[in-house]
Amino acid sequence: MSVIRQLSLVKGGERFVFRYQAGQEAEVIDAFASLAADQASRFDWFDAAVLSYQMGRRLETELDQIATNT
Repeated sequence: MSVIRQLSLVKGGERFVFRYQAGQEAEVIDAFASLAADQASRFDWFDAAVLSYQMGRRLETELDQIATNT
């Protein structure tokens, strides 16, 4: 059973939602970068940094839980 994760960002009247399977974090960060580089998108590099940080915090929390349970 694969775990589906989600990150979302509300910016103005837009909502950016990223759903991905555990283990695909690198691909999602690549998607952040592509979207931020797109001049037609309102998603910018700050948004990419915020969501990347949130992803990192989530992974850190999960690793801490694993470490405490072993």
